[in-house]
Amino acid sequence: MDPNSQSNKAHRISKVGAGAKKSKHKNAEKNNPKAFAMRSGVRAHKMAVRRVTLNEKKLHVPLLDRTPEIPPPIVVAVVGPPQTGKTTLIKSLVRRYAKHSLSEINGPITVVSGKKQRITFIEAVNDMNCLIDIGKVVDLVLLTVDASFGFEMETFEFLNILQTHGFPKIMGVLTFLDKFKDSKRLANTKKKLKHRFWTEIYQGAKLFYLSGVINGRYPDQEILNLSRFISVIKFRPLVWHNTHPYVIADRFEDITDRELVVNNPKCDRDIVLYGYLRGTKLRQGSDIHIPGAGDFVLDNIELLADPCPLPDKVRKRLDEKQKLIYAPMSDVGGLIFDKDAVYINVPGNFSKKNLYPDQQDLDNLNIPQGTGENLVLKLQDTDTNAFKQLESSHIQLFSQSNPLTSSDIVTHSSNHQSARVRRPYSSNSADNNSDNDNDSDSDSNSQSDIDSGSNDDSDSESDSESGSGSGPSLKKNKSKSSRRASSTLNFGQTESDQDEDVKYADTESEYELSSDDQDSSNIDLGLSNFSKSNQIYMGSNKADLMKLVYGDNKQKPTQPKIQNLQDDEDSDDADFFKLKASKKSDNDGQSLSNDLTADYEEFDSCKFFINSGSPASSTEFSDDFLQSLKMHFLATAFDSENAPASNDATQYSESENGDFEDLEQNGDFEDLENDSQNENSDNDSSSVNHEDSDENTANSIEENEDEQVDEFAAKKELLKKKFDAQYDGGDDDGSGSDDGEVDIFAATKQEFNKQNELNKEEFMNDSPQLRAQVEGYLPGQYLRLKLTNVPCELSENFDPKYPILVGGLLKAETQFGFINARIKRHRWFGKILKTGNPLVFSSGWRRFQSIPTYALNDRIKTRMLKYTPEHMHCLVTFYGPISAPNMGFCCVQSASKSTTNFRICATGVILDNDQSTEIVKKLKLVGVPFKIHKNSAFIKNMFNSQLEVARFEGAQIRTVSGIRGQVKKALKAPPGSFRAAFEDKILMSDIVFLRAWYTIKPKKFYNPVTSLLLSDKTKWEGMRQIVDIRRDLGVKVPTKFDSHYKPIVRQERKFNKLQIPKALQAQLPFKNKPKLHSKKKTTDYLTKRAVVLEPEEKKVVSLINEINLLSNIQKKKRKEKSIEQKAKFEKKIKLQNEITKEKVNKARKEHFRKQGLANKSNTK
Repeated sequence: MDPNSQSNKAHRISKVGAGAKKSKHKNAEKNNPKAFAMRSGVRAHKMAVRRVTLNEKKLHVPLLDRTPEIPPPIVVAVVGPPQTGKTTLIKSLVRRYAKHSLSEINGPITVVSGKKQRITFIEAVNDMNCLIDIGKVVDLVLLTVDASFGFEMETFEFLNILQTHGFPKIMGVLTFLDKFKDSKRLANTKKKLKHRFWTEIYQGAKLFYLSGVINGRYPDQEILNLSRFISVIKFRPLVWHNTHPYVIADRFEDITDRELVVNNPKCDRDIVLYGYLRGTKLRQGSDIHIPGAGDFVLDNIELLADPCPLPDKVRKRLDEKQKLIYAPMSDVGGLIFDKDAVYINVPGNFSKKNLYPDQQDLDNLNIPQGTGENLVLKLQDTDTNAFKQLESSHIQLFSQSNPLTSSDIVTHSSNHQSARVRRPYSSNSADNNSDNDNDSDSDSNSQSDIDSGSNDDSDSESDSESGSGSGPSLKKNKSKSSRRASSTLNFGQTESDQDEDVKYADTESEYELSSDDQDSSNIDLGLSNFSKSNQIYMGSNKADLMKLVYGDNKQKPTQPKIQNLQDDEDSDDADFFKLKASKKSDNDGQSLSNDLTADYEEFDSCKFFINSGSPASSTEFSDDFLQSLKMHFLATAFDSENAPASNDATQYSESENGDFEDLEQNGDFEDLENDSQNENSDNDSSSVNHEDSDENTANSIEENEDEQVDEFAAKKELLKKKFDAQYDGGDDDGSGSDDGEVDIFAATKQEFNKQNELNKEEFMNDSPQLRAQVEGYLPGQYLRLKLTNVPCELSENFDPKYPILVGGLLKAETQFGFINARIKRHRWFGKILKTGNPLVFSSGWRRFQSIPTYALNDRIKTRMLKYTPEHMHCLVTFYGPISAPNMGFCCVQSASKSTTNFRICATGVILDNDQSTEIVKKLKLVGVPFKIHKNSAFIKNMFNSQLEVARFEGAQIRTVSGIRGQVKKALKAPPGSFRAAFEDKILMSDIVFLRAWYTIKPKKFYNPVTSLLLSDKTKWEGMRQIVDIRRDLGVKVPTKFDSHYKPIVRQERKFNKLQIPKALQAQLPFKNKPKLHSKKKTTDYLTKRAVVLEPEEKKVVSLINEINLLSNIQKKKRKEKSIEQKAKFEKKIKLQNEITKEKVNKARKEHFRKQGLANKSNTK
């Protein structure tokens, strides 16, 4: 059975109990629905749409996750209006994680929340500057809301800050629910607040309910549920956090020389900040910015021990000792580690009482002192420092020996300095000494190769420190060394061995045995207990410990010494207990090196080994056994003469220039997947003798060469088929699946992960010091940052409730210029924004005040706006530090004023950066004509001099009536007049306009918000608004006469009558001829003559009048009758409506009565 195969426990059907009595499903006998298609096409379509929708929801812009192996603590900020339970919530969570009750919360509080997670809690002060800073570094926000009052303005302000600086994870917490006495009102309030919270965040955002306070904290079960949700949150990397390093300072120290402070209290200070590095890597000498203080340069960075480390052992749950807490600003945590010292914070008064005469009352109490208190007080009585105490101390190695002091130890080690034999560290030293000590080098190389397979746990430290390339091979063979069986190699000890001299090593390497120690007279070899299948050739049942520890003094005085490349300063006092035995050359092992100098490796001298070139091994061991052992070592693996026909490693050949090439490149390789071939090759290699090994090896290679080439060609063909199948849209196996679309999202993530692994491997073997210099300090490390030339106000007015954020700046972010951005006034801000009024911008790490200039772009020019539009975006240009495009920012008019109105006045995004601007403003010049000649006219009052006219020659002008023209040439008199040409003749009453555009230069104003330098952090005042200046000075708003809106009074123009020639009038038709007859002053004959009707005409007229009279009477009667009928109909309809309305009211009352009874019964 395959040991890697998984075996699961078989399912057992319950025969008794509730499970056995459960009724079977009614559709159990039908076909399995998963094995057949859906019966309904509509349902199949819905399921397909749902599956595609879920897949699309999972897609997002992939970002590189820079989280290190040991991640920094998660920053959890508790934000909310005052008196909403923020402090109580932090105390309850700390009590849950660390089993510690906090009396006061100051600064960040770090706790261990799990086996691989830590949390840093920060309480946000209700200050705009503090909220902006926390919004840039927080990973998770716990938004506290007073449920009895509802949402307040601070909550929505902070949400808008988060939207512009990268929206982190948010969880709402409703507090003060115990004030609701009515359960129905409580449920309605929860529902209302939940939906309002979802509107601002997203549908389904988590909202927790904390019922009330018990013994000063929230219920344990509710806090447990909240902590569980915090522990399972998956944080998506934010763009700003993924590109900038930052540190949230949890400790602050002023290390300025006290003498300088006394002489000049206002001198610049040297401070030290401590905290976990987050974001990206931080290098020494980088530019940083502290929001509220200014820009600085890191003077020094020190890596300190983690004050709140994660558990070193993986366990199912944390022990009580592993539930650590670190809050130095809140006076929590006993030990504080520094570069120079370790500070112990002991609560209580441990000062000597006799030194303080003001504490006479305490002396009279006679309070007994404990053991710990007595020890602390004794430490205060020491008169000597630690160095003098170490010099006076002594150590006794044995019970009957004299005690040794530090001076004795130094003298003793110096006496044996000439007996040291240093071992080479790198391959360069072996190359330099190969000419003189070829035999010794080859022997040492073979010995180090042998020992590479026999390391145990005691060599782990030396293996990790060695820089040789055979480190991985040592790790592979560690597990093998612990399982090796003991053999019958026994060696004795003579009396002369007990009195041998001790030779001390210069480094921390292990001991090495000389070739003289392997005397055949002291070794009893027995091959009967060896197992050739396992190739166990070393071990002992009985070892001479004195010889192994102290070595053999049989060293020839003429033996050359191998010099070590390490400096003398590498040795320390620990070398007093280290032993270095001398090495001698071995002529029999010369063939093992084969002119190949390998890296020198250390080995465990407590493991006894047998050199293959020693006389004992050559007489007792068989040649084929020794030949198989040689192929396990680096010195013989590259030797083609000693190489077998087939081995488990890749074969190499030596080229003409001495380099070694991979045989696979030439086609001489072995199929490692063919087990049968490997077994046959091993059997063949173990059956030949040492003399015929060269011929057998060559023959076996020639016999298998063709077969290996064919197998290699078959493999290439298979790979080509797989590649073609994948290229055509199939699966890896070449089956050609229908789902052959390229997953761009997965490919991008895979590329990110691959690049991240390559970056890690690049610096994996480098020392931490080298990585810190080249790569920088890694995120998650606890650093000590030293800053110089810091304003004294930062140290004097330090308040731990306001966090100190150290943000790293990129090279481009230290330069200044004009920033072009897109901005929109917030819909909740009461006033429109005006060009020239200063605003406080929050962009990147910085908070600064600048003067914005608003504009709109119409594809041809960027036109300045005096005010921001009401409900649309516009462009804004302001001066400040250059920031990356597509980065959000927010604005406030004043960061210090406390008002009930909404304080976020605008939000926007940066478009680009430039050192110049192209904003223009409309300029309209007005002139009047003073002489007109056909289509030309002389214009005045538009310019003041001939020079101005010359500047605008060729400019386009126009009149109010729309006649277009052009400026031609200046006139001598009056000054500023010019000649203009129009497309038609203009009038003297026309007004001529010239529309021009004037370039606007925004003001270079940058004022950083230095709120941390003030004693009251909320009283920072920058440049005042224009309205504030006028109010303070009592100045009215200046008004211009032309800016007032007034009715326009124009004189009515009188035009002359149209004069038409008589010849033209005669040719016009009658309707177009002018009717210019004058009114007659007297009546003529025709108007005075009377008309007399004939008798027949009189009869006709009288008859017509009678008929008209009868018709009018009939019409009148019909109208009266219709009005009467209409009144009766309306009366009838009104009566019917009243009856219908009464019936409807009765039916409605009966319906609602029944509905009320039904609801009442349901509630019961």
